Parts: sequence; C-alpha cells; structure tokens
Amino acid sequence: MTNLYIRYFDREVVVSTVDEAMDFLYSIKEIKIETNVASRIKTFMDSSNIYPFRLKVSYSNYVLFLKTEAQSLEEFKDIEMMRREQKPMTMADRKRTILDELRTPNPGWYEGSIMFKRVITIPSTGKCEYQDTTFTVRCKAESAMHCYERMIDNLKCRKDVDTRSQFPSAKSQNFTYKFLG
Repeated sequence: MTNLYIRYFDREVVVSTVDEAMDFLYSIKEIKIETNVASRIKTFMDSSNIYPFRLKVSYSNYVLFLKTEAQSLEEFKDIEMMRREQKPMTMADRKRTILDELRTPNPGWYEGSIMFKRVITIPSTGKCEYQDTTFTVRCKAESAMHCYERMIDNLKCRKDVDTRSQFPSAKSQNFTYKFLG
C-alpha cells in the first residue's frame, strides 16, 4: 500500500488516503483549495509515477507530495535518514578523494605517465594540429601530485614541446602513476 508524505514549509504528515490528505490541506489556513485538488492527488496516488508531485497553492508556494511505504512520519524520517547515509558518492566527493590520495605524502620513486595534446606543426602546410602524446618518466617525488607537477614542469620547459600544448588535470584518467619505492 502506498502512502503519501506531504510537506508545506515546516508542516508535514504521512497519510494513507486522499481524504486524510485533504484534511491536512484544509488545516492550513494560507492554502486556498481548488475544486480539482482531490482528484489530482488521487491520480498521483494511483499512478506508477515515482517522482514527487508539487501542488501549486500560491504564486510561488507549493505543497510537496512523495509516495512512501512508511506508515508514520517517524518511520518516514528514519527511512530518509538511512537513505541519505547510503547515498552513493557524488562526483565532487570522488574528485576530493582522488585529490586527497594524490596529495598524501609518500616520498620515494614514482613512475608517472601522462597523455597530453601536443601541438605539432605540419611542415608542408605550416599549420598546427593537436596530437595525443604519451610521456612516461621515473622520478623521485614527495607524493603522486608532486610527481605530476614535476612532469608538467619538465614538459613546459622543453624546447621540443610547443607552449600551446594542452596538459590534463592530475585527477583525470590521462595521468597514471605507480609508486616504485
């Protein structure tokens, strides 16, 4: 059986019928109820739609309806808290984790490899094109990020690498490293 979690600002409730939902809406004095609201709520409850339903009640205010298996407001909040704790890692969290790993001090020898877009001049036309170029080096560094920085500094100082060449971020898949010891 599907129940509804309903929220309007700081007022919230879990209901199991359209009549209970309407009673909740009537209890809020700021909301003016239109005649077709009950049928719209019933249509949402009966549908297979899993997305929230928003009922516009004024120029910029909405009542939020969510389908839930919870029987009470406390159970709904417990389920939501558990869901948030199990939430998969976001892209920002993953990047932060990658950067933390790269910056972790671990002095020693590293083998770093980077694929960058190297500017190559075509002798017959004089025009330039980008060409994927892999550069691998073994160097002594304080961390994987230090290894990356040393590689980029080396490439930027070389006369055979055009200054318009494009280098990937240390977080990208185009930079790999191995700690040698």
